[in-house]
Amino acid sequence: MDITIRRARAEELDEIGELTAQVYLGDGLLDFGDSDSYLATLRDARRRAAGAELLVAADAASDEVLGAVAFAVHGGAYAELARPGEGEFRMLAVRPESRRRGAAEALVRACLDRARALGLRRIVISSQHSMTAAHRLYERLGFTRAPERDWAPLPDTDITLWAFTVEL
Repeated sequence: MDITIRRARAEELDEIGELTAQVYLGDGLLDFGDSDSYLATLRDARRRAAGAELLVAADAASDEVLGAVAFAVHGGAYAELARPGEGEFRMLAVRPESRRRGAAEALVRACLDRARALGLRRIVISSQHSMTAAHRLYERLGFTRAPERDWAPLPDTDITLWAFTVEL
């Protein structure tokens, strides 16, 4: 594989934040576009790295950051759905020009490996219903829909995030 998974470095955090924000914007994943309040959260990779494990997929030859994901466990600042014994990952983003190289899959597998190493029994994640390519990846890796754990991140809106789980 020409991709390395590793922890994000301090000097990369601003780049990772902007990469994540631009992927979400470019893929039309923010309901309110440029004015979406979630953009500030996506851009704040420094806070993410302090409250979760921020992993990157880097090109093995150049070390260029291709994508990133935040891995969290129950009780952590970035765990929204995880219950005791569970982990979750959030804000998975891969540069459009780096897609189809396996970066997203490598990042998800790294989260699965990390959860197993911690002795967790399950990972739970949230996804927008429109993220069909991500859903195919998750299903290929053993995730199943958990509609009983779907949730609305913003009160008084029609935005519902779908939940997926995988047993470890």
